[in-house]
Amino acid sequence: MKRREILTALAAGSLAAFESAASDRAPTKPWQWIEQRGVEEDVAGTPLQFLPSLRDSHPLVDELGKFPACPYCGMSRGHEKWRRTRHLIHYLDDSVDPTCSIHCAALSLGLNLDLVPKAIYAADAGSDLEIPPLVEVAGLHYLIDPSRPGTMTRRSKWAYAERARARAAATGHAEVVDFDQALRAAYEDMAEDTILIRRRRAEMRG
Repeated sequence: MKRREILTALAAGSLAAFESAASDRAPTKPWQWIEQRGVEEDVAGTPLQFLPSLRDSHPLVDELGKFPACPYCGMSRGHEKWRRTRHLIHYLDDSVDPTCSIHCAALSLGLNLDLVPKAIYAADAGSDLEIPPLVEVAGLHYLIDPSRPGTMTRRSKWAYAERARARAAATGHAEVVDFDQALRAAYEDMAEDTILIRRRRAEMRG
């Protein structure tokens, strides 16, 4: 074998060994953490610590009985103050995140980027029922009203199945938008809302 061929062979072997070692040290890709769910025992310090722990293939059946509280803020989803702003995210793997508001739903969607929503629901604030039903957000009209405080936010974002009812409830500079726009508004308000919530809770603790 010629000297050049020997050097080429040695270089190829070194490269293969380097690539093998590098692959052993390669960090887990974000979406691969989902595949390790239920396998990893110690999830602290990994993205798995944020995943919803609830699983349900039929989350709307006895919804408030099964999911009475928001996992992000602890608020009662069935309370008369918050039942009309509650949301529920049903992910493709049957994970369920039941929240009190679009504010907390935005937290779920932001933390669980590699979970695919099967359906996202929100309460119909315009319903005449004592417990308004959950409706898929694709068919809802969100009323963003800066003059009225909402659940976990200074700028309310209530969802209505009927656009006419949303418009009838509008005041001043309120606007009717779709879910994506309401979600964007929830993220825009997150900083100020978080500061306000933390201040209020500090005052409550004394």
